[in-house]
Amino acid sequence: MHLLDRIGMAARIVRWRLTWERRDLDYRPPGALDARFMTAREAAALIPDGACCLSTGMAGNARCSTLLWAIRERFEQEGHPRELTWMAVGGQGGRGRAPGTVEELGQPGLVTRFISGHVETTKSMLALADAGQLEMHVLPQGEMCFALEAQGEGGDAVLSRTGVGTVLDPRCGRGSPVTPDAGLQLIEAAGEMLRYRLPRLDVAVIAAPWADARGNLYFRDAATITEIREAARAARANGGRVLASVAGVIPADPERISLPAALVDAIAVNPLQEQTILSPQRDCWRLFTPGGDGDDAAAIEKLRFINRFLRLTPVRGPVECALARLGAHVFARTAAPPATVNIGVGFGEEVCRELYQSPLRPDLTFTTETGVYGGLPAPGIYFGAAVHPERMESSAWMFRHYQEHLDVTVLGFLEVDATGNVNVSRRGPRFADYVGPGGLPSITASARTCIFVGTFMQGAKWRIENERMVLEAPGKAKLVDTVSEVTFNGREALQAGKQVWYVTTVGAFRLTDGGLVLEMVMPGLDIERDIRPHCGLRFALPDGGPATAPAAVLRDAGYVLAWGEGIRA
Repeated sequence: MHLLDRIGMAARIVRWRLTWERRDLDYRPPGALDARFMTAREAAALIPDGACCLSTGMAGNARCSTLLWAIRERFEQEGHPRELTWMAVGGQGGRGRAPGTVEELGQPGLVTRFISGHVETTKSMLALADAGQLEMHVLPQGEMCFALEAQGEGGDAVLSRTGVGTVLDPRCGRGSPVTPDAGLQLIEAAGEMLRYRLPRLDVAVIAAPWADARGNLYFRDAATITEIREAARAARANGGRVLASVAGVIPADPERISLPAALVDAIAVNPLQEQTILSPQRDCWRLFTPGGDGDDAAAIEKLRFINRFLRLTPVRGPVECALARLGAHVFARTAAPPATVNIGVGFGEEVCRELYQSPLRPDLTFTTETGVYGGLPAPGIYFGAAVHPERMESSAWMFRHYQEHLDVTVLGFLEVDATGNVNVSRRGPRFADYVGPGGLPSITASARTCIFVGTFMQGAKWRIENERMVLEAPGKAKLVDTVSEVTFNGREALQAGKQVWYVTTVGAFRLTDGGLVLEMVMPGLDIERDIRPHCGLRFALPDGGPATAPAAVLRDAGYVLAWGEGIRA
């Protein structure tokens, strides 16, 4: 970005930050409109005490802000609705910082049970769990979508091998409950499979870009769709209600209706509704929509600048960028074209950027579990959206597509153990440290190749000098004898015929029947000096010893990626 562009974007961010709590919960649009149109407060009054509700969206995309604010304010003023069960498939919190997220509902007595795939960003809910005021459950995002879909079709459960042998499996783990003394169990053993279900959905709270005067909804200009259709159908099948927030009223277009008025009970118009963070729906960023402006380089630079400026996501230095290049190197050597790829949050995003800007790009189709197909998965606070996607589908569609077509997934990790198990769900002993499995169990159950990317030690200090990796000070081992929680089962993956790799700051490990094998070492590192003493698990070496990764992995320029070879100068 040019200097003036950076200054302009910084000014936009500051204006957004100063006004991000603006709202008018009594706004009613003018004109002759269907009776479904009402204020946000009136819509919130339709939620009864004890109801089971679900909100849609992910991260900063398609937030139901005006309805969430209205629900909270009604509770503060009237004490109702109370004792709600609230469900959110993907991460919908603001990390205790950003307003207008599902965290608005993290009030004692308002929500007493929270069910989600990813809870790390919902700090207010985690605080209630720590205080013993909230029952918390987690399920894989894919199975949540399928269970929601099943409710819309008159069922109440789905069978799946996803999660077998992990913390989600009641035979060896706790199942769905995270907090003790839970009042229900949402995962049951069913032979060699698991049965997943959700509580009966009473109220779907959704955000769509537009409505017409008759109450039909349109997803045009959306950054994500996620579970809107499945949630609406489930609520209606259960005799419940569908509450929608939209940015405005547009002329009817029968050929492009996304959700018919027959599936909607209340529509609150919020002129300030965002397509995504910093992007008002009424002035949406085309870079997040199919057929956008096509300028990939400008879009990528814009999103990286915003994430760095807001500092809501980690800033990557030279060592972290080298780790991402090693991940791209392993990907290019192990995957085969053409490939459908899922990208996870964190280092997966950095690997994706390397692949997207490489000659491999024409043979790759990137996807995210929100249903966004094609384009470049967006980083940081925009996770779930994509730069110039080919098309938009629902989350359930995408997870089903993965079952047949997912070639590779690139994900992060918190811990890896001697049998290849991975923990991505628990950072520490407190509920405030809990992350949740997210979509990982569903995604890895489908992918033919799983590449986990993360730092070798937590808190270690490294530097790159003369195209050599140098360990300055060790940290806490992340490759351990036994992970604190099994989110991914290594043995199950091998039995299913998957390739599994663990790419770290020191090199790349491959999972075998005998455990982890160090196949590749970063230039400059000595196994006995820099790796074994700081590794909490036993690993093997291949015959002839591990290969040394290309020196170009440690450069920020002057290299290319090639299928079957990886990075070369």
